[in-house]
Amino acid sequence: MSLSLEGGGTTLWSMSAALELRQVSKSFGHFHAVRELSMSVPRGAVYGFLGPNGAGKTTSLRMILGMLLPDSGELSVLGSPSAMAVRDRVGYLPEEKGLYRNMTASAVIAYFATLKGLSAARARVRARELLNRYGLGDFADKKVETLSKGMGQKVQVLASIAHDPELVLFDEPFSGLDPVNQEVLEEVLEDLKTRGCTILFSTHVMAHAERLCDRLLVLGGGRRLFEGTPSEARALLPVVVTLETSGGQPIPEGLPGVREAVSEGLGRWRLELQPGASSSALLEACFEKSLRLKRFEVREPDLHEVFVHLVGPAAREASLR
Repeated sequence: MSLSLEGGGTTLWSMSAALELRQVSKSFGHFHAVRELSMSVPRGAVYGFLGPNGAGKTTSLRMILGMLLPDSGELSVLGSPSAMAVRDRVGYLPEEKGLYRNMTASAVIAYFATLKGLSAARARVRARELLNRYGLGDFADKKVETLSKGMGQKVQVLASIAHDPELVLFDEPFSGLDPVNQEVLEEVLEDLKTRGCTILFSTHVMAHAERLCDRLLVLGGGRRLFEGTPSEARALLPVVVTLETSGGQPIPEGLPGVREAVSEGLGRWRLELQPGASSSALLEACFEKSLRLKRFEVREPDLHEVFVHLVGPAAREASLR
């Protein structure tokens, strides 16, 4: 554990966390953007910050970075109460993408690296290393204004990590990228994770969180609705088994692990399982009870379904974009 001394008081923070927020709130007039938000991001983790548009994700990131001051609560960034004190160890990709269009791709990356403490010589080498590593080596000396939108976004991603940060904050990094460039960005995230970097990225697209995140937090209306692993999130909803019997044979009562059985026509049933129940045990019981099965289909909930369950149907469209 580590101690942070502020205003004569003592705050106990976890040494295993790269980032912690405790009861952090922020309002703009009568609008409560973030309400008593607490979260803990383990060192070396890929942490998803999920929520529909307007949930408070960007406001939270800006408070973490010191761009906004919270109305109440406290935070710790790499052991410091202020991200400004450790800014050379933090990388940030804002949601609003923008680059110096008259500079070359390598010059842009090198410039941002020098702002984070690298020497000019080392920054130039680092810029070309990154461009070559992620398929933009041939465009290193091209002006940003000549690059495609996807290439420009990749340059900005590389500029945010050129100084080899310990903690990276990405605000909607996949927004506007085509599938090929989304794969490149996922490769960047995997490489960062491999070398021990802690990654926090916000998104409202559940497929990215499903593939990449070790842990995730779901925000809705500025409040924390869930924090945990993807598997813990999926466990919030039941496994559903679609079962169909030959000749309209009815199913017996008392099948193991079944919380609810709904008939969907002659010989066809939708079975909702209890939390932790085994679909394999249910199938074995069906054979033991001599059910003549035509279909036994198991469907586990995905993160999109959990997301909609937590934040409400109004978020369905946003989470699919």
